[in-house]
Amino acid sequence: MTVRRVLCAVLAAAVVAIVPLLAVSAHAADYDRADLYRADGFAREGTPGWALVDLALREGPGVAYAVTGAVIPEDSRIAVLRCAPRWCLVRKGHAHGWTSRSAVGFGRYPLGPFEGGGVNYASGGPGQVCFFEGAHYSGRSACFKSGVNIHDLKLMGLDNRYVSVSVEGNVSASVCRDRNFQSYCTRIVTSTPVLNTFLAGKVSSIRIH
Repeated sequence: MTVRRVLCAVLAAAVVAIVPLLAVSAHAADYDRADLYRADGFAREGTPGWALVDLALREGPGVAYAVTGAVIPEDSRIAVLRCAPRWCLVRKGHAHGWTSRSAVGFGRYPLGPFEGGGVNYASGGPGQVCFFEGAHYSGRSACFKSGVNIHDLKLMGLDNRYVSVSVEGNVSASVCRDRNFQSYCTRIVTSTPVLNTFLAGKVSSIRIH
């Protein structure tokens, strides 16, 4: 075999070895971009969130569980799959595991729950907040006054129903996607004919201020 043929054979073998690696790399990039987020930047599954610090993931919800070895960098967009009282199961690309709930920010921007300028939201009443099962204040409804805290609407048979909210008087409402005021939450201060895509038909806990 001539030297030229040997070199050609070596080059062909190298190409065969490299192509699968390139395919895996491309797949990983697509997984992180297309599988985790839609074109508009929102999470395809779970609730959109942010890593407020570098997240060293664990195999379960607690320090007794082993670390997975995966670390999600600070300010990374993540999908929050579910939360326990102090821990959340998150994912970014192939990194998947549990992290402290205090290290996770919810929403489209990397802010913690108490960051940002102070706002004097209406609270204390008189007034009421009414939740409707249909858009534009239609369908069956339930109204609540200031001071009402419902940690789990499922106990009342009312979870994952409400689509619009009316606010009357000196009141406002904290509305959360998951029970116990976890996952994606927002403060509703004015009547809202259609809740955003993360809450419409997905409300599980409410607090009337």
